[in-house]
Order: sequence, then C-alpha cells, then structure tokens
Amino acid sequence: MLLQQAQVTVVVIGYDDAAHVADAVRSALAQGPAVHEVIAVDDCSTDGSGDLLEDLAAAEPRLRVVRRRANSGGCGTPRNDGLDAATTPYVMFLDSDDVLPPGAVTALLDAAEEDDAPVAAGLCVRRELPSGRETPWQPEVYARRALVPHPARRERLVHDTLCVNKLYRTAFLRDHGIRFPEGRFPYEDFVFVARVLAAGPRVALVPDPVYVWQVRRSAARLSLSLDRADIANWQARIEADRLSYDILLGAGEKRLARATRTRFLDHSLRMYARELDLRGAHYRRAWWDLTRAYLNCFDEGDFTPAPAPGRVVARVILAAEEPRDLGRLKEMAARPARLNPPYARGADGTPVWSADLPQVELEHLLVRPVHLLPAAVDAELRPRARGTVLRLRLHELYGRMADAGPETVEVEFTERDDGRVGFAGTVPLTARPGSEHWTAEVPLDLAALGSGTWDLRLRLRFRDGSRRETTAHAVAGAGLLCRRALPSTRHGVLLVQPYATHAGALALRLAPGWRGLTEVVRRRLRRLLH
Repeated sequence: MLLQQAQVTVVVIGYDDAAHVADAVRSALAQGPAVHEVIAVDDCSTDGSGDLLEDLAAAEPRLRVVRRRANSGGCGTPRNDGLDAATTPYVMFLDSDDVLPPGAVTALLDAAEEDDAPVAAGLCVRRELPSGRETPWQPEVYARRALVPHPARRERLVHDTLCVNKLYRTAFLRDHGIRFPEGRFPYEDFVFVARVLAAGPRVALVPDPVYVWQVRRSAARLSLSLDRADIANWQARIEADRLSYDILLGAGEKRLARATRTRFLDHSLRMYARELDLRGAHYRRAWWDLTRAYLNCFDEGDFTPAPAPGRVVARVILAAEEPRDLGRLKEMAARPARLNPPYARGADGTPVWSADLPQVELEHLLVRPVHLLPAAVDAELRPRARGTVLRLRLHELYGRMADAGPETVEVEFTERDDGRVGFAGTVPLTARPGSEHWTAEVPLDLAALGSGTWDLRLRLRFRDGSRRETTAHAVAGAGLLCRRALPSTRHGVLLVQPYATHAGALALRLAPGWRGLTEVVRRRLRRLLH
C-alpha cells in the first residue's frame, strides 16, 4: 500500500434521506487520511437532512455542506455541484443511502497512482436490506488486478454503468468537460460513464469491494432506477442507452458503442421482459411499442455479439406488432434462460419460435454446446403431511437432449437471504420409450429446511459428460401453487407456500411453528388493510 495523504474528495448526494445520510458521510470520513474532504450536497431536502449535515460538519472539519435552494429532481445536478466544489486531485461519488467499505478509497487511490490512471474502478456489492444478502455487481470485470490501457481493449467496461465504484482524476473530468446530465434523468450513470469511456482513459481495475449499494425494495420511496412500474422509467432507460451509444459512436469508439447494444439486449431487455406480466395491458402495449421502435434502430451487427436469450427476445418483439407470448418470453429472459414448449419448425425443418412467428429462427440451438442450451424443466411441488414430493420433467429440445443423454439431476434448495443449502441430492432421470421428456421424483423433508425463502437450483448431467445448471418452471394449476398448513412432528405446524418468481421459476416460502404461522397471517392482514 502506498502512503497517500489527503488527495481525494468524496461527494455525497442526498434528498430527504435523514435516516441514512449520516451513515454514508461517516463511511467516507472513516476512509482515513487519503480523504481530504467530504462534500455533502443536500438537494433541498424537507426532512431535516440539511440541518443534520450542518450539525455533523460543526464537529468534523473535513465535512463541507452544500445546500441547494431548489430540488433538481435527479442525481446528476447535485453530483455536478460537488464536482465543481472539489479541491483535490481525485474525486469519487457516494449516494446517501449507500456506504463505502473500509479501505475502499485507499485501494482505488493506490491503483490510480501506481498505474498513472485517470480512472480507477473496483467491485461494487449489492446488499439487499433488511436481509443483508450481498451480490457482486459485474464481478467478471473485477476478477483480478489489471490496467486497461484504453477502454476499447476491455469492452466489458461498458456493462458496468455505475459511476460510484470509481475514482476519477479531477483534472481529467474537467479537461474533457465530463459532467452528469442535469435535472431529472433517472439513468445519469449511463451517460456519465459513456462520456468517461469516450475520452479514452487508462483504467486501473482492482478486485477489492469499494462500494456497497444498499437496495431497499420495501422503502416508502424507491430510488429512481428501482421504480420500474411506470412506463416513463423504461422510456428514460432507453433514452440513456441511446445517448450512451451516440456519445461513444461520436467519439469514434464503434466497438464500445456496439457494446452498449449488447448490454441493452442482455441486461435491460431481459430484466424488463421478465416483469411484463406484472404490468397492466396499457403498460405492456406502451412498452412493446417503445421497445420495437428502439430495436428498429439496431443493425444486424448489433445483434450478433449479444448472448442468444436477449437476441431471441428482441427478435420476437420485432416480429410481433402487439404483445404476445409473454409467459414464454419471461422464461427465455430468465437467468439461466429456459425455452418452454412448443418446439416448432419452419417449412425447411429449421427450429423456429412458433408456428405463428416462423420468421424468428432458432437454428443456433442445433449447434450450441449443451451446457448453454435453454433447457426447460417443469417442477411440481406436492406438499403432503406424509411426505412432500418434487416432480421434475425435462423436455426434449430439437433432439439435443437425447443426443447428450440425460442421466441424473442434482437438486438443491438454497435460502435466498443467507445462501445456506438446505437440501441437496441427486436422482436419476428416466424416460419412457418414445417419449419426449425425462422425469424424476425427489422426496423432500420440508420441515428440515426451516423458515425462509428457498430457491430451487438444478444441475442436469448427461451421458456425454456435459452438464447444465438451470432453474425449473413452476407448474401452476390444480392447487399446485397454493399455501398449505401441514402438521409437523418437529414444529407442530408448517406453513408451505410454493410460488413462481418473476422469471417463472419455482421457489418456496416456509414458516414453521405456530409463531411463524401467526406472523405470516399478520403480514397478510397488514397488506390487505394497506
């Protein structure tokens, strides 16, 4: 570690976030002597945030407070205010509801100084609250320490659209006129990062966690990017994506510009497609029209580099003038992707999306490795007092499954919040002569799992040595996804709720004991009353 002294400004922005802004500021101040100043920009809060920050500043000489007289409506303007006020060689950004982990600034500053890099970037961790479950954001970009001499040498940098897990040389930003979009612009990070990459800096990458993105989905007011229920959110995301493409293309960075198209197809399009059936008919039609109009701007070369699931979803949307096949699209957009029946063929025998949309060809399924195929497994969970059974059915996929030879399926239930494995076992897959699917039955002791939300994971193993990790489609109907209270010798009673996730996969909620049952009923009543 290099000896670094007072070279960094951390800009903290916030609006009506008195409950969290002090934690954000303290996490920045706790970074040590490398931080010369923390500039807290209050965007005209009405909840006392500004006064709280002033009180903190009275006892902390490194903290400066900038209070805006009018709310900007977004994150870009207050970040620009902080950038304008910065007096140090380096600057980084922090949102009021997030925190910097210990050592973050030192890790980034050491890398920037050692490599003479105008930009240093590190791993961001998404922390779901209140559970505390953490997921790394774009971990493949930060797998190891590296210096990227030019962003075009590492196109994957485009996929990390966050501005907050990076340290910037202040003069670099000012010399190139790099700023955030002003006013209400929900995806200002997209545009700012595109402007940074378009300037062609050396980028130092560190594998250390340097930012904790705290996701509070139950908050009374969701962040601008998490609030996806309004069609304006999708419209803003498309606009930010389009502007990012134009910025990079205008700078002569065609490969990076094309990478924004890949990012859109593989991330944004799949994420929103998984949620379509949660929205009303008006939203779905508007979303479909906006998406078709944007995809019509893509050329064939924009589709080719993208992973197959996003390409297929896009092709279906372009081929159909109105929303259709939403359930099947949701499963194709899942991670990992699942292609549910029917498995149609065109006039020449080529695999196609459906008989109604034969122009959406799926010929890639005939040549892709088995471990990348969108294998479809149906799952039926049948909770019973005398023993629960999980029934699985693997579908044939244009002959590829039979060629590989399904042999076994490894079944695993993982608790969503803490990641613990509650059940793991391997059972054989069997097929009747002439059938086009393979089946397996797995006996389960649900009481042994305990309370929590459990995700089902599968590993299909084939005779040719290959394997495919996937999830299972939750079969509905005949009371399969109904809540049940089962007698339990261990807990007295066990409340069981099989359900389908947003991506259509089977998951399971369990509440053991009378206390657990009472809490579930209480939460249900609160939701009904609300």
